[in-house]
Amino acid sequence: MLLVAILIGALVLAACGGSSDSEPTTASGNTGDPGSTPAPSDTAPGSSDLDGPIVFADFGWDSAYFHNRVAQFILEHGYGYETTSVPGETVPLTQGMIRGDVHVATEFWADQNPPFLEAVEEGTILDLGTNYGESVQGFYVPTYVIEGDPERGIEPMAPDLKSVEDLPKYKDLFQDPEDPSKGRFYDCIAGWECEQVNAAKFAAYGLDEHYNRFLPGSATALASSLVAAYEKGEPWFGYYWGPTWIFGLLDLTKIEEPPYSDECWENILEGNEACAYPDVQVRIGVNAEFAEKAPDVVEFLENYETTFDQTSAALLYMHDNEAEPEEAAIWFLKEYEEQWTQWVPEDVAAKVRDALASS
Repeated sequence: MLLVAILIGALVLAACGGSSDSEPTTASGNTGDPGSTPAPSDTAPGSSDLDGPIVFADFGWDSAYFHNRVAQFILEHGYGYETTSVPGETVPLTQGMIRGDVHVATEFWADQNPPFLEAVEEGTILDLGTNYGESVQGFYVPTYVIEGDPERGIEPMAPDLKSVEDLPKYKDLFQDPEDPSKGRFYDCIAGWECEQVNAAKFAAYGLDEHYNRFLPGSATALASSLVAAYEKGEPWFGYYWGPTWIFGLLDLTKIEEPPYSDECWENILEGNEACAYPDVQVRIGVNAEFAEKAPDVVEFLENYETTFDQTSAALLYMHDNEAEPEEAAIWFLKEYEEQWTQWVPEDVAAKVRDALASS
C-alpha cells in the first residue's frame, strides 16, 4: 500500500501523478499485449553477455515486490537466469537504472516519475510497455451506500449520491462522532502528499463547510476503518487508492469529480480549482545497455502484462494469508497459467510449470 507514497510528483502518491493521452514510446512499439504466444527467441534461454545476476528495483510497496517476484521466478526457472533485487525509493533506484546498476523495474508509475520519462527520452532506459493499465485514487464510498445490498439486507442510504456536488446533503449520513454538526471524511495518511491535495480539494469544492477531514495515523488504520464499517454495513466516506488488497476484498464506488486536466493539476494546491486524481499507467522499464545484452529477457518483459484486478487479488492473497511476495508470485502463476504462458515460448513455460509443481 506504499503505492500511494510516490504519487503526485514523486509524491506519495504512490498513487498520484499526471497522465497523458499517449503512452511513452516503447523499445519496439510493443505495448505488452499478451494476445498471442511468442515464438522461441533466437537467443537460447539463459544465454547472454551478462556478467552477473539480473538486478530488479524493489520499490517500497507490495505490488512492486509482487510483480518483481513473478518475473524473477519465470526468468530463473524458465530461462535459467540468476536474479536479485535491490530495495530503495523511486528516485535513487531510477538513477541506478540509468547508470546500469539496476536492470529491471516492473512498476514505474511513469507520469509522476520525471527522471524515468527523461531517461526514456534520452534512451538510457527503455519503456517496454504497460504492466497494468492504470492506478486509481479518489473519494470512495462502499457501493451498498448507493445501491444497497439485498443479500445483506442493506437498503440504499444515498441513492442519489454521484458526485462531489451531492455530498453536502449527505453530511448527516456520514456524521462525525466527535462533531455531529458535520460529516466525517477519512482522509489520506498524515504527511503524505495526498493530504495536501485533499485539503485543497475540500476548499475548492466547499466540502470543508460540511465535513471534517479525519487523518488516520497509518495506512493500516485507514484500511481498518473501512473494513470495520463495511462488515457492519455502515456508511463510510473517505480517500483510497489502488491497486491494494482492499480493492480485492471490497466493492467500492468512486465519487465523481470534475475531470482531470494538466492545467487543473498544476494549480490544485492553491485551492481555487480542483479535479479528479489522474489515473496513472504503470510501466515496465529496463536499462538500455542491459537490453542489448539480454534480448530474450526484453522479449519476455514486453509481453508481460497483468490487470488492476489481478494485482489487487494478489495483494489480497498476501494480506489474507500473511504471505510473502514470493508466495504470492507462485499463487499467481498457478492461478493464472493461461495468461502468463502467453508471455513466453512453450519450452520456457514447460520449465516454469515443472518448477511450480514442486513449489
